[in-house]
Amino acid sequence: MNVGVQRGAIAVVQVLGLAVWFSMSAVVPSLRGDWGLTAAGAVWLTASVQLGFVAGAVASTVLNLADRVPAHRLLAASAAAAAVCTVVLAVFADRLGTAAPLRFLTGMFLAGVYPTGMKLMASWAGSAGRGRTMGVLIAALTLGSTLPHLIAGLGSLPWRGVLLTAAAAGFAGSGVALLLVRPGPHTTPTVPVRNARYALTMFTERGPRLANLGYFGHMWELYALWTWIPAFLSAAPAARGLPGSVEITVFLSMGIGGAAGCLLGGWGADRFGRSPAAVTALLLSGLCCLLSPLLFHAPPPLLFAFCALWGAAVIADSGVFSTSLSEVADHRYIGTALTAQTAIGFALTVVTIQLTPLLAEAVDWRYAFLLLAPGPLAGALAMRAYGDRGLPVRHRAQVTDRP
Repeated sequence: MNVGVQRGAIAVVQVLGLAVWFSMSAVVPSLRGDWGLTAAGAVWLTASVQLGFVAGAVASTVLNLADRVPAHRLLAASAAAAAVCTVVLAVFADRLGTAAPLRFLTGMFLAGVYPTGMKLMASWAGSAGRGRTMGVLIAALTLGSTLPHLIAGLGSLPWRGVLLTAAAAGFAGSGVALLLVRPGPHTTPTVPVRNARYALTMFTERGPRLANLGYFGHMWELYALWTWIPAFLSAAPAARGLPGSVEITVFLSMGIGGAAGCLLGGWGADRFGRSPAAVTALLLSGLCCLLSPLLFHAPPPLLFAFCALWGAAVIADSGVFSTSLSEVADHRYIGTALTAQTAIGFALTVVTIQLTPLLAEAVDWRYAFLLLAPGPLAGALAMRAYGDRGLPVRHRAQVTDRP
């Protein structure tokens, strides 16, 4: 099979399949009117997805699903199931009590889309080009996650129409996975016996432990930023001068800018090494957290440029962590390792998604993102310690040969 076609198909599935992820976040303003949704309710609409993802990832890890079930079938079934949950919510839900459980189930099924996509993408790349390949995957995730903001910002669809459009994208992604996606030549053998303990065992190994710690610092920041950047921008004095609308600005800065950052981060990981690429992105996004109070009152062009830079930096390293872990973990359980990594990382996102609006209520949105700065800074320290494991393969051999 053509490598480029397979990579492209996997990326398309991620864009379409993950369109349901932030579909409710994109329609929160409408729900405030229709449901009388409170700020706490808006938090739980996002947090329930994250918690569902964690539950799904833990179940997948315990059962070693990513290493025991044909990956393209797991990917297709998961994308379709998440889309079904979104359709049911759009058609039947009329209050938070109905929506939250459906969002939890959506998150559970998305745990079969993203980590499985990582394993499939890694199966079509050798070590030398795996950073760029993972960068493409995370770019697709970024576009898919922000797609509902584009849907909501471009048209005048009611909120149920936005959800149904996102669900239609999910069904299309499932079809692409089933018809076109197949495991690549670098696929690891399936494991006939479960070894859920590897999710813990890998933390006793220095390489996987550091790669995971770097990822956890990254996740402390990422999803809280993606969830609350619309609120930050809406509260900024320059909100009315942003291009198009707040929703369009979010898609352009976090989506398009983020996708560009992913591709650049993947290229940097292969060219300069996993560790330098991750540390650079983490320090840059951490600096953006610290500068956010100063840029809150910036004029629209400067605020947009700042958000685009932040959107690129905050996600540029995500593929680097996946790449790093896939290279140093036990190759028999790569799927389990990646799923466990994401499960713990997404559990952390629930904390910052909950805390960020509470801080904003206490001190104003201008200072809310200062809460996120410790994550990327701690992650940078972990990835700096990752050291020679993060060098490109051709350079790693040279370092090993030195006296």
